[in-house]
Amino acid sequence: MSPGPVELRELGQFLRTRREELQPDHVGLVPRIGDGRRRVSGLRREEVAQLVSISTDYYIRIEQGRLAPSDSILPALERALRLSDEQRDYVRTLLRTVNTVDTTAASRRRRSHPVAVRPQLRRLLARLDDVPAMVLGSELDILAWNDLASALLIDFSTVPRRDRNYARLVFTDDTMRGRYPDWEQVARTCVAVLRMNAAEDPTNPELSRLVGDLSIGSAEFRQWWAERRVAHLNFGVKRIRHPQVGEMSLNWDGFQQATHLDQQLVMWSADPDTDSAARLDALHRM
Repeated sequence: MSPGPVELRELGQFLRTRREELQPDHVGLVPRIGDGRRRVSGLRREEVAQLVSISTDYYIRIEQGRLAPSDSILPALERALRLSDEQRDYVRTLLRTVNTVDTTAASRRRRSHPVAVRPQLRRLLARLDDVPAMVLGSELDILAWNDLASALLIDFSTVPRRDRNYARLVFTDDTMRGRYPDWEQVARTCVAVLRMNAAEDPTNPELSRLVGDLSIGSAEFRQWWAERRVAHLNFGVKRIRHPQVGEMSLNWDGFQQATHLDQQLVMWSADPDTDSAARLDALHRM
């Protein structure tokens, strides 16, 4: 039997990666007498099948991308592999898209013209002048920004439209990379967010091009993409090292319309009465 749709193949590879991270003692399995040195990394397929109470052949077909786990099996499989809430969301999103008709064509229709920033977000962005703010698309494309966002990070207007993507700049632009003292953490998060977003549309040609470019140009991206970490974040804290005002610890918050999740308004702010607040204000007054 040939492999199933791309979503099932990705699901199988994702489950295999999680399986290889676990050891028998992590899941309460006692090594068998005479088992000797294990020749595989992590759990064996038959051990996962034992935990889920299914046949080994059934689990093998899931991991090979030939079969979707049934609704009754899926919760037990998630528990057996110790999936986090975000990892469960990723798995279930992949399964929801298995029966989507002509995903590639839908992606191409969506990309047949430049993405326009939603009017509501455009109006909000125009009112924000004392906090850095930008609008990000579903593949972390930078669709719009204010002057303070450019002052904080880089001048986005000088970046060619094709390259105006947050993840691409984090990995390929020396100025952007130098802004982050915790660059690896920021970069890993970008990869995890892209992986999560890809579950909604695994055949998205724009995302495939981005992943391909970064995989060729960055060994770090290539390694972290293969790890299949996933994240869905709408707030956090980042440290910024600015050459003129110094280092700041800034909160970032992302806002989306409940009915339109493909664009996100991201704003940066500092806790009141802190050195970071004073430095952000100094940057605003420059």
